[in-house]
This record gives sequence, structure tokens and C-alpha cells, in this order.
Amino acid sequence: MEKSSSYVGPRCFTAALMVMMLLFTGHLQLIEAQTRCNPVQISWCLQAIVANMRPSRTCCRRLKSQENCLCRETNDPTFGGYLRLPGARRVANECGVNFPNCN
Repeated sequence: MEKSSSYVGPRCFTAALMVMMLLFTGHLQLIEAQTRCNPVQISWCLQAIVANMRPSRTCCRRLKSQENCLCRETNDPTFGGYLRLPGARRVANECGVNFPNCN
């Protein structure tokens, strides 16, 4: 039995749509992985926090990516002590990052 061309078109469209959905889902997972809490991102701001220096663009960009994680990161054994320094709030303010009150 020979398949008509009108049957092949919808199958190709469905297959293409499924491939696009898989690629899109992978892209969303990549974006989610980039926005997870990562205390190492804060290390780009340590010099500005400790030495009362102006934060770099990289510092601000990375601190902004961790904005939702700052309360959690204040308890991090590696970088938490730096985030409790007064300079951390100053750097956050200069970067336009909302530094929450973490109690």
C-alpha cells in the first residue's frame, strides 16, 4: 500500500515539532543550571568587599545572578563570612542588587 503525500507532511511536521521541543527543553535546563546558587560566583566580588574598592562589571553581573541565593550563601563556610561584612552590602548597593536581611 502506497502512502499519500498528504500523510507524509503531517508526520514530518510532527517529527520536527518534537525535535524542537526537545531542543527547547534542553535549553531551559541549561538556563536553570546557570541560575542555581553557586557561592563561587561571589568570589568575583571579594576584593571589592574587603578592600573597599568599586566592584567590577563581572562582580556585579555574577552577584546579580546570585541575588536569590544571598541569604543561603551567608551561611556558606567559604564565602559566608565575607557576605556578613559591611562591604558586602555596599557592593550589593553599587551593583543594584537587593541584599536581603537574613536572620
